[in-house]
Amino acid sequence: MDKALYIAMTAAKNNMLGQAIRSNNLANVNTTGFRSDFEQARSMGVYYGEGLPTRAFALTENPGTDFSEGSLIQTGRDLDVAVKGKGFIAVQAPDGREAYTRVGALTIDSAGVLRTGNNLPVIGNSGPMAIPEFQKLEIGLDGIVSVVIKGESPDALSQVDQIKLVNPDESLLKKGKDGLLYAEGDVQPDVSTRLISGFLEGSNVNPVNELTSILTLARQYEMSIKLMKTAEENSEASARLLQTS
Repeated sequence: MDKALYIAMTAAKNNMLGQAIRSNNLANVNTTGFRSDFEQARSMGVYYGEGLPTRAFALTENPGTDFSEGSLIQTGRDLDVAVKGKGFIAVQAPDGREAYTRVGALTIDSAGVLRTGNNLPVIGNSGPMAIPEFQKLEIGLDGIVSVVIKGESPDALSQVDQIKLVNPDESLLKKGKDGLLYAEGDVQPDVSTRLISGFLEGSNVNPVNELTSILTLARQYEMSIKLMKTAEENSEASARLLQTS
C-alpha cells in the first residue's frame, strides 16, 4: 500500500506545482511584454542499487519559456516602445546584473533616468540612460533617443543615447523569479533589432489554454487524493483482517 500512497502523494504535490505555473501565466494575461512559462509532467523511477526501479513518482518540470510574440497595442505615447520581431531591451536588474525584457512602457524618473514600466533602468551605450529636460522626445527604430532640449528650437534634435537592444540565442536565456531574462556571459548589442514607437506589446499568454490546463490539473489532483484515500482504506482493511486472524 505504501507504493500506491507514495505515487499518489507525489502526483498530487506536482499537480499543485503545475497549477502554480499555469496560474502565474493566467494572472499575467494583461501584463505588458510577459512571456508565459511551459509546464510538463513525467514519471521518474526510484532506484535502490542495481536493477529495476522499485516504484515511480511524478515530476513537474518547467522546461522553458514561450518566446512567441504578443499582439501590438497602439498607444501613441512617445515613451512607449515595442520590440519588432525577435529581441529584447537591456535593463539593469535590482542586483546590478544586466537583464532583458520586452516591457516597453518607458518612464523618466525625477533624476532623469530612463526606466521601464517595471521601474528598471534602461541600459544605453555606457550604462543606465539619463535624459536631460526636454520639450520633445523621439525614440528611433534603432533605439536612438533624441530630444529637443528646453529653450532650443523645435527642430534642433540632439541625440542623447541609444537603448541597448539584444537578440541572444533564446536557448541560453533563463527567466528569473523576478520575471526578467538572464544570459550567461556578455551579450553584445544587435543592430538588426528594431523598436516600434507608440506601441506596446501585450502578453503572449493564451487564457483559454491556461484555464483548460488548470482545470485538467485540478481533476488530476482530485484523482490523486482519491487514490490516497483508497490506499488508506485498503490499509485499514488489511489491519482488521490481521486482527481477526
